[in-house]
Amino acid sequence: MDRVSFDLMNARVTFKNVPLHALSKFAFKDVAAAAREFIKIPDVEECVIVQTASRVEVFIVGNVVTGDTPDGRRPEGKGLVLNKVKETWISLSSLEQVDIDHFDQTLEVYRGDDVYLQLLRLASGIDSFVLGKQEVFDEIVQSIAAAKEAGVSGKVTNRLFESVIRMGTRMRDTTGIANNTVSLGDVAVKLVDEKAGLDAKKKVLLIGTGEPAAMIAKTLAKMGIGFDVASRTAERAAGFAALLGGTPLAFEEALAGFDKYDIIFVATTADYFLVTYERIRLVMEEKKKGTLVLDLSDPRTVDEGITALPGIKLLFRDQVYEAYEESAREKREIVPAVEKIIEKEIVVLSAAMGRLDGH
Repeated sequence: MDRVSFDLMNARVTFKNVPLHALSKFAFKDVAAAAREFIKIPDVEECVIVQTASRVEVFIVGNVVTGDTPDGRRPEGKGLVLNKVKETWISLSSLEQVDIDHFDQTLEVYRGDDVYLQLLRLASGIDSFVLGKQEVFDEIVQSIAAAKEAGVSGKVTNRLFESVIRMGTRMRDTTGIANNTVSLGDVAVKLVDEKAGLDAKKKVLLIGTGEPAAMIAKTLAKMGIGFDVASRTAERAAGFAALLGGTPLAFEEALAGFDKYDIIFVATTADYFLVTYERIRLVMEEKKKGTLVLDLSDPRTVDEGITALPGIKLLFRDQVYEAYEESAREKREIVPAVEKIIEKEIVVLSAAMGRLDGH
């Protein structure tokens, strides 16, 4: 007699293998509608999507028949389901042809215990953009709640996420990895606030679309402070803004309007000076109010020569990274303790999920 068990798969694209400004192309405009499309795939019964500013993860549960009866839902059948998942993902996103051509190399796929491991790492805070950040845990909680409300989760995903949330809470409380968590953005914005005052009335510009820029964007958004975001290409700025907020600008447009801003954060990976005296001299010469520029880039991309212009105050990354690194180092020292707990918890989780086989 055949026995029906579940096949659990996690397909994901994260900040670890896709630049943040490009991640928005992989995202779904309507997460609940996307999940409903995934469960239309033959043999797929449940779907939960965790979509944040730094990752898009699809958790799929399908039935697999084991036994002597020939059936398409064997290992080769799993490949068919994965192909359908890719096709559906492509149809629901705004991927360009070059992204589609490399989708196989971009997409990470996990099954079984590997899914449990990845989800536990995420819930504990050690696989997030900022170690221990509470926000990631909250997004997991919100994702399963939204899936339940949309009617796309089920017995397997409900049990999995409820267990992981419970275990994640215990790990975070036991190890203290979530205590006093600050990001680079938190430290940078606090410094700027201390030096120049920062509120919703200030005109803010963010130059850059990498991880440091993302942390600043998240902190500004959390504080309700609007900002413009510029990159060397308009496409990058638009992709970044789609995920992290802000009004996208072309870099040359931002330079031309430099005098409009009270606060300017520069966080790029360029290996040359992007902001120089000559590039902003004409537009800044007549400015009456002061401008604070914080250059977080490494190497520096703002030339110190701009301080010759009236009202310009320039701060560098050293003043931010020292405080941030102290916090980050404390978190990194806790990671081994979290990993040890995960090693034990995954055995418990796997056994509990295994009892659902044949449900």
